[in-house]
Amino acid sequence: MAYRIRFSDAAGEQLASLTARDRATLLDRIGRQLTHQPTVETRNRKRMDPDRRMLVAAWELRVGDLRVYYAVEEKPEPVVVIVAVGIKVRERITIGGKDIKP
Repeated sequence: MAYRIRFSDAAGEQLASLTARDRATLLDRIGRQLTHQPTVETRNRKRMDPDRRMLVAAWELRVGDLRVYYAVEEKPEPVVVIVAVGIKVRERITIGGKDIKP
């Protein structure tokens, strides 16, 4: 079953603020990793800890230093909602120019 990808308004703005190269890489990886079985953990895709879910989203996709935070809706149709796009350097996560506490 293929999942449709939808970006929140904030995630769309965050994506637009990236370089063209990062944006292309991220969109390619989102298409390959999240359209089928987005809730299966892999090396680059994981379920967030319960306390982090409150800050961003239930799932995280790692693409180098970039992070895609997303939620999965099964009904009425299967959709992956990209909630935020951020950059992680060491233990520091920046989303939309603001640091998120780890």
